[in-house]
Amino acid sequence: MKRAYLSNSVLEKLPYHLRDFILKQPYDEYTAQNQAVWRYVMRKNMDYLRNVAHESYIPGLAKAGISVEEIPRMEGMNRILKEIGWAAVSVDGFIPPNAFMEFQAYNTLVIAADIRTIDHIEYTPAPDIIHEAAGHAPIIANPEYAEYLRRFGEIGSKAISSAKDFELYEAIRHLSIIKEDPATEPKEIREAEEQIKIISSNMGPASEMAGIRNMHWWTVEYGLIGTLQNPKIYGAGLLSSIGESKWCMGDKVKKIPYSIDAAKVEFDITKPQPQLFVTPDFAQLSFVLEEYANSMALRNGGLKGVQKLIESKNVGTIELSTGIQISGNFTRVIEDDRSRPIYIQTTGPTALAYKNKELIGHDKKHHIDGFGSPVGKLKGINLAIENMSPTDLEAYGIYEGRKTRLLFEGGVLVEGEIITGKRNLQGKIILISFRNCRVSYKEEVLFNPEWGVYDMVVGENIISAFSGIADPNAFGQQFEIPKEKTHKLSYSLEEKALFELYQQVRQMRKSKYIDGNTLQKIFGQLKENYPNDWLLALEIYELIKPGQKTDFRTEVKSYLEQFYHVDSVKNLVQDGIRLIDESLN
Repeated sequence: MKRAYLSNSVLEKLPYHLRDFILKQPYDEYTAQNQAVWRYVMRKNMDYLRNVAHESYIPGLAKAGISVEEIPRMEGMNRILKEIGWAAVSVDGFIPPNAFMEFQAYNTLVIAADIRTIDHIEYTPAPDIIHEAAGHAPIIANPEYAEYLRRFGEIGSKAISSAKDFELYEAIRHLSIIKEDPATEPKEIREAEEQIKIISSNMGPASEMAGIRNMHWWTVEYGLIGTLQNPKIYGAGLLSSIGESKWCMGDKVKKIPYSIDAAKVEFDITKPQPQLFVTPDFAQLSFVLEEYANSMALRNGGLKGVQKLIESKNVGTIELSTGIQISGNFTRVIEDDRSRPIYIQTTGPTALAYKNKELIGHDKKHHIDGFGSPVGKLKGINLAIENMSPTDLEAYGIYEGRKTRLLFEGGVLVEGEIITGKRNLQGKIILISFRNCRVSYKEEVLFNPEWGVYDMVVGENIISAFSGIADPNAFGQQFEIPKEKTHKLSYSLEEKALFELYQQVRQMRKSKYIDGNTLQKIFGQLKENYPNDWLLALEIYELIKPGQKTDFRTEVKSYLEQFYHVDSVKNLVQDGIRLIDESLN
């Protein structure tokens, strides 16, 4: 199958289930107006951000292969990004949070293929190439921040979601898609926004992913760095938003020292943020991340970890003290009177692994209907099974070919004939297989002999529980590709004719040959047929050098000044004229 991307050494390390999200960048679908939108936003941002962005931003643009003049190509970015150990791929809008995080863990930026429309030039709730490429990419040139981003992805991709989290993600994705489609009726947008409010107000207890999502928003997307009195911008959402990058520096936006408390602060993607968090340096970001990770089931496991996976209704993994891992949909855990898990159970395809490598013969086809196993020590024996020597194992009847009766502390009873066992590199037994086996707890039968071979994992306790698969390449797809796709805009003949005018102006700029007569004809057509389009007039104004065609230059500027009376674009036009005049003086 032909790839949708040009690979490099970084992308070759991506697990297969992530590659399904990658699209071929639709570069030929970008219109000349799209290119003008990119130029306008980048020029304005460069002018403003050079004084308020983190010092890595301006040099980072070049290091990431991003120019002011045109929308970047993924191939070009990757040729340059690989020098700092990163890569970029094109995707369709918002992708599931765990997948997004996992891309980061593999040093890969996901960049939305689309670009905002001229109507949303200052800010868009949808991910777009301006936000992803010009916002995220430049700061990763800073090694300390790049490591934070990678580590955040590594930890964040293991965060356990709730069932409501995915519902919220789908609602946000839907809103972002319809908001960027000019054909969407206002009523539909209002209904989508209301739906997000309803879901947000009924989320229940915050999941691990909710905390990760909040921390990501207040750092990677909307983070400030430095002092509360004089912060600089490093968050991609601010770096890519003309409006919010100015708004956020004002007194109306409260500045708060960044701490783990940010994990509890929700956000609204449809509005400017009323407060922002300021980190003194990038090291503080990593410190807080590790503090949060210490609270996650990833590092604590136990009964609560399994319960989180059950509540999530998503595929997850638990790891036992021997290092063996069980990946699947966890549906049940039996606990003892001391709130310790004594039996775990999955439903549906399940795989066993050790150190993130699937055990041969224990893939999801072998355990297609689920998996269950006791956890803990044997009753009356202080030595855990994994710590028993060969002599101990033989003494307690845990030996190949023997019929044995294993009663666990929690009350689970395993009776059967041992076929074989598997050991880890340290010699500890991690898996025992039985024939003619019966597993029971009190009066309940958990496994019948007629069901076939019974595989029992070995481990005194559950040391970790996390979202996702231990060995995803062997297991296969674990994220559902979004069914609702970003709307591909269709253009009228009138709009296509406008884009052709943009293209003619763009070609003059690129060739550096300015045909004044043609430029005047284009301007005439613009005035007559597209009286609401201000951006092309700016592009024309930029090409008329002071002292040349003075009357024409004055005419174009006067035309632009008419937009000073249109509140929605007044500041955009004023800033555009100022930037052009300053660049020519």
